[in-house]
Amino acid sequence: MNKITVGMVSLGCPKNQVDAEMLLYRLRSEGFAITNDPTQADAVIINTCGFIDDAKQESIDNILEFGALRQAGKLRCLVVTGCLAERYQEEVAAELPEADVVAGIGAHADIGRLIREALGGAHLTLFPDKLALPLEGGRLQSTPAYTAYLKIAEGCSNGCTYCAIPMIRGPYRSREREHILAEARDLAAHGVRELIVIAQDTTRYGEDLYPDYRLADLLDDLAAIDGLRWIRTLYSYPERIDDRLIETVASHENLLPYFDIPIQHMDDIVLRRMNRRTTGAEIRAVIEKIRARIPEAILRTTLIAGFPGESEAAYAKLMDFVVETRFDRLGCFAYSAEEGTPAARLPHQLEEPLKRHRAEMIMERQMVVAAELGQRRIGETLEVLIEGETSEGGYHGRSWMDAPEIDGQVYVRTERRHRPGEFIPVVITGATDYDLIGEEIL
Repeated sequence: MNKITVGMVSLGCPKNQVDAEMLLYRLRSEGFAITNDPTQADAVIINTCGFIDDAKQESIDNILEFGALRQAGKLRCLVVTGCLAERYQEEVAAELPEADVVAGIGAHADIGRLIREALGGAHLTLFPDKLALPLEGGRLQSTPAYTAYLKIAEGCSNGCTYCAIPMIRGPYRSREREHILAEARDLAAHGVRELIVIAQDTTRYGEDLYPDYRLADLLDDLAAIDGLRWIRTLYSYPERIDDRLIETVASHENLLPYFDIPIQHMDDIVLRRMNRRTTGAEIRAVIEKIRARIPEAILRTTLIAGFPGESEAAYAKLMDFVVETRFDRLGCFAYSAEEGTPAARLPHQLEEPLKRHRAEMIMERQMVVAAELGQRRIGETLEVLIEGETSEGGYHGRSWMDAPEIDGQVYVRTERRHRPGEFIPVVITGATDYDLIGEEIL
């Protein structure tokens, strides 16, 4: 008897990607065959994102695309799960009849059964408690063999007024440190050299398990694992970046001094309306502390422009801060009024064109900063992780300063042959807006 073949399209953030990897592992253990080509599968799972409008639309577009294959008889079963399904349960089931199964994030243990029943002709919905989403389990790694994400917690309890994540994912739940370390050792034993530590808020790790936050202790332990050459941490909130955490990063060669700090704004009134827990002055102090202890540190942030009530003066303060601080990496998004969030009910909502204009102006300014910082790298020697070949016969990869998918690339000219996953020394000879150009040191 032929096995049922399952394909996956996972959208959104790396945290969602880890969920997809765990779900595929479970399905394989239940006897399904997993394919990397969803168009050749019996059943396709769309692991959706439902965070902001653009992500929702991408999820819907994928559902419609595979729904068309389903209607054409080229696909036998379409499953929709993930954040969009969890957030808009009734709407997805009613308005996207192309889906045979619509299941919430807590339904991972049931997906195999639902697929088998759907293949028998059933149309099904299932929305268990979102806390049933497993924190532990095997994974079918979907990233390149040399890099992997390590999710250390699920959910969020920060309560930012613009964010729907707590409604979708539930409260913050830390994984046990022993389980995290066992997974990291296993990944390293199977060839992972770059480990990327993620959670909705990594700096909150351990608050629900221990008397205090324990990210620094966890990073100490991860740094001691043989084979992990780069350990990168994402989503570190400024109010919990303390001396202990900074010193921990500074003390280990394989803990990359890459600080991804989502600050969102600099105006104190806007920050309070966002229910953020720092003032503009406190954010400046954290950045100054990092740069004083680790001058080579890379600082990345995300901002929101056009939040309800954002005055011209508040926006000018944010723009001035971007110009003065000169972040190495920065993304600015126009505020999106998400249904069900407190911010969506606030007065003084700004018009969409104004929000987008403000975000675009900040990004234009950041492009100038990024170009200037890139030019300053010319002449430096950087270790580059090779990821693939270019059409010109060279290679592309990343330096320690660049996280996958969100940051820039290094384009390398060399006479040698390399495989993805190799680390090579490169002298930088040029720069574009966000990328660097270099030559391998032979």
